[in-house]
Amino acid sequence: MDAHSTTGGDGQGPDAPEALVLTDQERAIIARRARVGLLRALGAQAFTGMLVVLVSWGVAGFDAGASAFAGAAAYFVPNALFALRLLLGYFGPRRPGSLAFFWGEALKLLAAAGVVVLVAWQAGDRLVWPAFLLGLLGVMKGYVVLLAMRRMP
Repeated sequence: MDAHSTTGGDGQGPDAPEALVLTDQERAIIARRARVGLLRALGAQAFTGMLVVLVSWGVAGFDAGASAFAGAAAYFVPNALFALRLLLGYFGPRRPGSLAFFWGEALKLLAAAGVVVLVAWQAGDRLVWPAFLLGLLGVMKGYVVLLAMRRMP
């Protein structure tokens, strides 16, 4: 084994990658792209959710449209609140870290699951399950619209 080809496990040998150093301008560009991408994703989710609601209402009536709306809102509202929290973090003195993202994502998913249970419990026979699930899935997969338009951040 050649001494020049190994790093010795400390990451500081001749083959170790250089540390990435960003200027303030580069950091600002990256932060702006992240904010724009987040807003685009929310817009795409709102679009697909409303599309599912309108199609459900047009095809199967008011109860199906209301069920699709409840399903879309069950995921969109917690997701929008989480996105708002991330966006506000960009304007503060400290940027949101990976731990804040992890806990925010966990709370978002728990809130969405709680809303699904609450709607199922409260709506009773008026809930049209296929429309509800399509509304939920439509919002969850809203990024497909961005992929189709090649506008993925």
